[in-house]
Amino acid sequence: MASIQEKPLDGLSLYSRFAFAGAVCCSITHGAVTPLDVVKTRTQLDPATYNRGMIGGFKQVIQNEGAGALLTGFGPTAAGYFLQGAFKFGGYEFFKQQSINYLGYETAANNRTVVYLASSACAEFMADIALCPLEATRIRLVSQPTFASGLLSGFTKIASQEGIGAFYSGFGPILFKQVPYTMAKFVVFEKVSEMVYRSVDKNNLSDGQKTGINLGSGLVAGLAAAIVSQPADTMLSKINKTQGLPGEGTVSRLIKIAKELGLRGSYSGIGVRLFMVGSLTAGQFAIYGDIKRVLGATGGVEIGK
Repeated sequence: MASIQEKPLDGLSLYSRFAFAGAVCCSITHGAVTPLDVVKTRTQLDPATYNRGMIGGFKQVIQNEGAGALLTGFGPTAAGYFLQGAFKFGGYEFFKQQSINYLGYETAANNRTVVYLASSACAEFMADIALCPLEATRIRLVSQPTFASGLLSGFTKIASQEGIGAFYSGFGPILFKQVPYTMAKFVVFEKVSEMVYRSVDKNNLSDGQKTGINLGSGLVAGLAAAIVSQPADTMLSKINKTQGLPGEGTVSRLIKIAKELGLRGSYSGIGVRLFMVGSLTAGQFAIYGDIKRVLGATGGVEIGK
């Protein structure tokens, strides 16, 4: 028999707690891994120079540009993923509940993998609309350190020189990156958590033990999600590095970049990204669960057996 969720949903007040918890966890974790993201992006954009692995990449960035360069793009990263996290986690819970309302609880529980996939995809699509302009600004700041001094100046410069459309030149790649990433992330997290909770009674666990399970499940989910989404992540970095040629559309740019990269090139920086995404995803689910408990929004929309 499918388990009943711990706390009945209570409309907007509860969804807003999910959204806030998601916003905080994503902002903290993505902001914290900014140095890793800088090295990863450098490796993707200039593999001929940054080809010494993660530790070597750190040393190269510090040697060439100073330690401060490792925090390039911190502003748009923290702001962008605060918005994205709110839509992603809050939206995921919302769309799961809509699936239950439409299918019925038992049907949704029996087909929960499909519900997880569909809910995470819908949530991520909405989240990416909010994230894309700030992600484009971040990549421009990282790939061109002299472009602007920070979030506000970089955002304003892109808008004034290239127009609002420039912020969404990478919308296709960001969808190809983030939607599969988020689908893999939530499905694997849910499945690993389900396996753990089949062998232990959740009600008898301490808060610390629950956080540990969230960390472990999140780590496995992050590694899987990184592998699935790596090619699109590389393309996103490439397309946002510079302005397109006159009359060159986004699709033609993507095709050209894909041909230039090849399969091997599309996985440039995978080592750094596995470490980065694995750790930040583990942190996200741990922080998300802890904040939900503090806010009294425990459980969420649960349909696991």
